[in-house]
Amino acid sequence: MQGIGLAVNKGKPKAWIVARELVYLIEQRGIDVYLEPELAHHFERDDLALPITRFHEKIDKVFVLGGDGTLLGFARHFAPYNIPILSINLGNLGFLSEAEPEDLPRAVEQIIRNDFYIEKRMMLEAIIIRREEQLKNFIALNDVGISTGSFSRMITHTVYVNERYLGSFSGDGLIISTPTGSTAYSLSAGGPIVVPYIDLFLLTPVAPHSLTSRPMVLSADEKLRIKVDSTHQDIGLTVDGQLGFKLEVEDDIIIQKSPYVTSLIKWREHNFFEVIRKKLQGEN
Repeated sequence: MQGIGLAVNKGKPKAWIVARELVYLIEQRGIDVYLEPELAHHFERDDLALPITRFHEKIDKVFVLGGDGTLLGFARHFAPYNIPILSINLGNLGFLSEAEPEDLPRAVEQIIRNDFYIEKRMMLEAIIIRREEQLKNFIALNDVGISTGSFSRMITHTVYVNERYLGSFSGDGLIISTPTGSTAYSLSAGGPIVVPYIDLFLLTPVAPHSLTSRPMVLSADEKLRIKVDSTHQDIGLTVDGQLGFKLEVEDDIIIQKSPYVTSLIKWREHNFFEVIRKKLQGEN
């Protein structure tokens, strides 16, 4: 094993405490551990300092300390390096997390014994094109949303699949999600839950002004082109609910499967349906 990096949500005080304990547990097993310089300095362990932009040079696994939002951000960062991620839940729901703070010794032991498997999660690529010029690229683990920024101001999305006209959707917006994102914003908008280990797109209208607009399931091998139209300029694109980009009328948004995946470390004794029952249905 090369080493383990700790990617920490520094806005959560508990994350600092958990990071300190993990440093002790990992070093106790003779494994190198790396921290962002701010944490390393706070722990008086400057010898462990490594900027997160250089983690990929030293580590082959990363522990993410935070909630699901923290994981989404670091997943996008580490995607080009295909570094497996163990998410330790310090948030509310922890839907994507595999370990809890009270399980740290067992989690470290399972990692060292290679007692886990890697689940590859599909990601999206969104390309924004304006007047035939490519403006911006994003990758997303959960979803890409295209929506109006103001209450009660409708926008229309015209959707093409491999340049074949699919249809027009008028309403508050449109969510294009991965199977991982099916339990996030798309679920709130009436989309189906999808097992995370298959590849597909979900197209979910948000508050559609129609009796026939329903969520659709599309092949991940297809390319979507979405043209945005409205009578106002209050239109935006969001990535995993975290990054935003202001759109203009007549912009084209290309959505396709990303060449990157997120590699999540999973315990063999857990399964997706158990997580659904516990996290979304409140089962103990």
